[in-house]
Amino acid sequence: MSAQKASAPTAALTREKLIDLLNEDLSREYQAIIAYVNYSQVLKGAQYMNIADELAVHATEELAHAIAIANHIDYLGGMPTATPKLVKTSEKNEEMLRFDLENEKETIANYRRRIKQCDELNEFAIGESIREILMQEQDHLIALATALGIDPPNPGIAD
Repeated sequence: MSAQKASAPTAALTREKLIDLLNEDLSREYQAIIAYVNYSQVLKGAQYMNIADELAVHATEELAHAIAIANHIDYLGGMPTATPKLVKTSEKNEEMLRFDLENEKETIANYRRRIKQCDELNEFAIGESIREILMQEQDHLIALATALGIDPPNPGIAD
């Protein structure tokens, strides 16, 4: 069966498919807002206070991203979702930051793909808007990696 699936032609990208993909992105933005609000308040210990303050700022940036993505979905004729992706929680500081790091990696990979898809559909303005969002998401990834004392990982690009 997988051989048939591999040989099947990929469906052409349409505005409707882009709406669905942007709604997935919007669900990830909602997830990020909730996670950053939660984590910024429950991180404990003096060494985490600066990152806790930064996570609160990230929450407001993610809200701006959500509004922009919802606007693009509406422009394309879709209905923005109201459902966030699942938010992982923990009482362990490092675990929370690792959850955030993984979410940022996924978000960046998907936005890299989304920019290409927007360009494919000649939706250049939406692609430019997502590029701006992508720059902030990469800043978030760097801040989280720094807080964890690791090099920022390469998120790659979503398939």
